[in-house]
Amino acid sequence: MSADLVAIENRLWAAADQLWANTGLKPSEFSTPVLGLIFLRYADKRFTEQQARLTAKGLAADDLDASDYQADGVLYLPDEARFSHLLTLSEGNNLGRALNNAMALVEAHNDELKSVLPRSYNKLPNATLVELLRLLAPVELEGDAFGKVYEYFLGEFAKKEGQKGGVFYTPTSIVRLIVEVIQPFHGRIFDPACGSGGMFVQSAAFVERHHQHATHELSVFGIEKASDTVKLAKMNLAVHGLSGNIIEANSYYDDPHKSLGRFDFVMANPPFNVSGVDKDRLTDDARLPLGLPSTDNANYLWIQLFASSLNTNGRAGFVMANSAGDARGSELEIRRKLIETGAVDVIVSVGTNFFYTVTLPCTLWFLDTAKVRNPKRCGKVLFLDARNTYRQIDRAHREFTPEQIEYLANIVRLHRGEQPEFDAGSKALLKERFPKLRYEDIAGLCKAAALEEIEAQGWSLNPGRYVGMGERPANQFDFTERLATLNRELTALNADATRHAKTIRSNITEILTGAN
Repeated sequence: MSADLVAIENRLWAAADQLWANTGLKPSEFSTPVLGLIFLRYADKRFTEQQARLTAKGLAADDLDASDYQADGVLYLPDEARFSHLLTLSEGNNLGRALNNAMALVEAHNDELKSVLPRSYNKLPNATLVELLRLLAPVELEGDAFGKVYEYFLGEFAKKEGQKGGVFYTPTSIVRLIVEVIQPFHGRIFDPACGSGGMFVQSAAFVERHHQHATHELSVFGIEKASDTVKLAKMNLAVHGLSGNIIEANSYYDDPHKSLGRFDFVMANPPFNVSGVDKDRLTDDARLPLGLPSTDNANYLWIQLFASSLNTNGRAGFVMANSAGDARGSELEIRRKLIETGAVDVIVSVGTNFFYTVTLPCTLWFLDTAKVRNPKRCGKVLFLDARNTYRQIDRAHREFTPEQIEYLANIVRLHRGEQPEFDAGSKALLKERFPKLRYEDIAGLCKAAALEEIEAQGWSLNPGRYVGMGERPANQFDFTERLATLNRELTALNADATRHAKTIRSNITEILTGAN
């Protein structure tokens, strides 16, 4: 990202944040209207550019209709919905009503945005709306830069909203790493817990970085259960020049996209450790071919939903709770069956403080259904420990830099026998660990484990069991991370102890019964 764009983002956010501080509104009440204005400013810019292109061909502006714009993927804006029109209104006008009307007009002329845009501008003081319009008016950005500003604001509002923000927003660097590993060059992408649509946006950016047009290469399908978040996602797609089929539904019980075996790519950041799912409604669900977990935890429901949505050449990448990699009982049996299919491709450990809602580490799981037909990769899983790879943003938050994302993805590429990429400048970092640019196991970093090794570890998908310990300076010790690891191990041991105690009691009862 250019320094100029970063400066613009920071300036816009600082000003918007100051305006919010003076409104007395909750973050959620302020965020959606502001994101709507960024969207409208972007739409107005594209409309103006399209109008200029058409009039340069000799067409009169007054003779143009909606189809002349929409044919090239540009939203049609009636005069009263133009950002330029809103700027001409005096401070004495009711700007809240004018903005609500503008959003209604945009929806009326663009079917894909029906019931999507915010209509709550009357809640903001007139003076605040005046300042927001003035703030955005002079911003002139090229290409997908408006989309980057929208994503930036999504992230900042997610921080402000805390736990609620984490529901709709996955940090961009996590999403980018998932995208770089599954490499969605072409095909259908599915996210059954799509939030604000970040997975789709970064997939499109990946395609554009490889000099193709995302709108021609990708078809987007999403499910999101919160109606307000569906609107955020549709605006997010639109501000990036994308369109997609995002449906409000509950993925546990509903399958509006007929997902079984349909998709080339599946990406998601599902809610962790959800309880209370009505499994009686899932008894005969073909999307859960490996069985229902007996525990009141939805992690292995999600994992099966992702896996069963892939076609025979599909790849999936998703965020998962660390505990899922070592879960026992019925979850272990489901995990064993999944591993034995040969589709588990890569497991990546991510360190603490990457998410806005929790400080605990997480794991990224990657599946590849085509791997079973590749003699060089069949029967192996790559474990990658990225817990020591990060940039500290502030005391409470970390991220991957573009160089680090490329470096980690290049380790996967080397393992797959693919050529590494160096557009983000990761060559020196990669050659430091892999001097010959050929994959090899490195203690503390990566290990390609055979299924026999995984079986010997109780079918665990915890990278720490395979990668081992590398060199780590003493000052890099992370108490929270270590405590979380110890707690997971204790939980697993307690589960083992409970199971063994139950077996012993059963055996004793059987012996005593036989003796009588």
